[in-house]
Formats: sequence, structure tokens, C-alpha cells
Amino acid sequence: MVWLLILICVLPVHANQHANPKVNSVVCRPDLPATHRHEIVERLREITGWRDLHFDKHGSLHSGGAHSGGSAMARELLAAAISGEQLLILEDASGRPDVAFCRVVEGRWIKDEASRPPAHIVLIDFADFTRVTGDRDALAAFNVGWGVLHEISHVVHDSLDPKHPGEVGNCEHLINRMRRECDLAERAEYFFTFYPGAQRSEFKTRYVRLAFKQPRSTTGKQRRLWLMWDATAVGGL
Repeated sequence: MVWLLILICVLPVHANQHANPKVNSVVCRPDLPATHRHEIVERLREITGWRDLHFDKHGSLHSGGAHSGGSAMARELLAAAISGEQLLILEDASGRPDVAFCRVVEGRWIKDEASRPPAHIVLIDFADFTRVTGDRDALAAFNVGWGVLHEISHVVHDSLDPKHPGEVGNCEHLINRMRRECDLAERAEYFFTFYPGAQRSEFKTRYVRLAFKQPRSTTGKQRRLWLMWDATAVGGL
């Protein structure tokens, strides 16, 4: 039922999508708070270099045009999503136990489905990102912007996450190339692991950590970086 309500809310914006192919395909729900819209825009500006990237009054995302720095691959991915045939709806899922950071699910229209574009909902738990601590360079490479791009890549490129520990997966492999273009640390693996001793802890908290890597400027050897959070609060266990 959540998916159906989401698609009803964006109907006025996309009712004439086939008549007007210039209508953007990345939109936010009308009830997405302004602070969260601002956070998405600011993080995506940093990653893509598009300084004029913005949501219009209808909640539709626009790239702007000129860019300064940023990742060319991120711009390519976001441009493909904005101009694509699949509708991507950004929704605030803060506090939902079934969402750890970000997640994309398939949407379904309740009427005229055959004439509507395929739709996906990107669920964003903004609160989860505030619960992460760790190395500064790893934090810069893990925020709402990177989470949204990860889910968009699932839809645009049909890329997959890995099934086994120790792997990065096709989706994060692409996102890591974007991080490299931004001179940021790269994700070393997709799955988090329990912080040593946390799995057997008698406390309610269950601290986990996620590995990143970054070459040392002097030796070229990989520097290990870590992010950590309480998985009982964030979810994903």
C-alpha cells in the first residue's frame, strides 16, 4: 500500500510524461522535508560538480548544466536517470526498521498502469546517516548522496550487490570509480562486519564496522579506514 500511495502523489507531475518527454524522471515526494531535499542536493552537488543542481517547485530534480570538478561518471549516471524512461521517487524513510541507510523497491500504479512508466521508490533513512562515526576520509565517501547514487545505479544499470562477504559487487564497483574521480576513499567490501566482541556482547547495542581503503600518498600502499555504527539502531542485522 505504501508503494501505491507514493505513485498517486506524483501523478500530477508525470501525468503527461509521454506527451512531454522533457519531464524529469527523478522526483521527490511532496512531503519530503525541505531540510532533506537540501541535504540530497548539497551532497549530489559535491559528487557531480553540478553547482546548479536543484529540485524545482514540483519536486523534480534538475542537473543545471555547467559543472566544476566532481565525478564525470556520477554526472553520467544521474543524467541517465533524470532523462530515463523509469520514474525514480525519493522518499523519506527515516526510522523505518526495514531500511538501513537506503533501499530501492519497485512501485506499481493503481490505474492506467500500461500507459505509465516503470516506477521505483528510493527509500532514504536520513537518521541512519547521522548515527555513523569513524575515519573522516571514510565519512566523506559515505553519505546520503552516495547512498542515492547507489540505488539509482541499481535501476539504471540493473547492477547487483554481492552475495558473499569480502566482495564489493557490481554496483559499488561503479560507485567506487566515482569516488576515485572525486579523490575519495573507496569501499573495500559491501557487507559490514561485527566490531570485535560486539556479536557476543551482553549489551543491547551491536556495533558493526564497514571497511574503506585509500592509497597512501607517500608509499602507494592501501590505508585501511573504518566506519562504525550500532546495527540495532540502523538495522540490517
